[in-house]
Amino acid sequence: MSTDLGAAIIEKARQSGADLAGIAAVSDLQRSPSHRIAGSMPAYTGTGTVQDPDGRGRVVRWPEGAVSAVVLALAHPSDQPDLDRWYGREWSGDTPGNRLLIAAVDRLADWLETEHHVRCRRIPYHVERGSVYMKDAAVVAGLGCIGRNNLLLTPEYGPRQRLRVLLTDADLPSSGLRDYDPCDGCPEPCRAACPRQAFPGSVYSPEDYGVVDLPGRDGAFARLLCDRQMTIDVEASEQVTVDGPSEPVLRTDFCRACELACIAGEDRSA
Repeated sequence: MSTDLGAAIIEKARQSGADLAGIAAVSDLQRSPSHRIAGSMPAYTGTGTVQDPDGRGRVVRWPEGAVSAVVLALAHPSDQPDLDRWYGREWSGDTPGNRLLIAAVDRLADWLETEHHVRCRRIPYHVERGSVYMKDAAVVAGLGCIGRNNLLLTPEYGPRQRLRVLLTDADLPSSGLRDYDPCDGCPEPCRAACPRQAFPGSVYSPEDYGVVDLPGRDGAFARLLCDRQMTIDVEASEQVTVDGPSEPVLRTDFCRACELACIAGEDRSA
């Protein structure tokens, strides 16, 4: 496939509703940190996980024929909290922002399949149901880097974006890694802001997993502590009336403390 098609895909992704887009080779993505260590990480079945019908756990099972990944990002400004509010208790990725991303992926895939005869695989949000590790995909696709808050950081929006990935059978040119690291020398207000102190120090080590790129970059992110805050957020859910359902539904506002405290995201997405 030509470089021209890769550029056209990124432009079409933006026209379809993405604020950022990039392309990663699946072979490179398979070697990224999360995909390499997922099978060795402790089991996690906390808030946000979904039923795992195939017993795949946290290990990605790559669809046959998947060669390239197109990563789409939607900006999530601090003054638009509804984009990432969860409605109901079925963790299906059903947030307003995720629905916008799904629509953008559908438009892009329809265009690729119709105009360029490229086979596309629309994948879900959860790894348990056939997805990939989207933050890693975004890094490999040149959108940014993983920060000390364990979030994707981009020059355009800091940590304030949401992601979706489309897999294709086209051999597309990769966007390439981006030279960007706002965490170097940062005083880490993101970690200090965490209400559960989910960055307690060395949780994972390179010796244990054979890689130096670990959760929170240096292995300091404790997911179970973060999950405690998510549980508190779920318990604080409020019933609200929304368009569509005849009955009120539960709305959950999940903690964004580390995201909103990040210096890299200071109002640039507003």
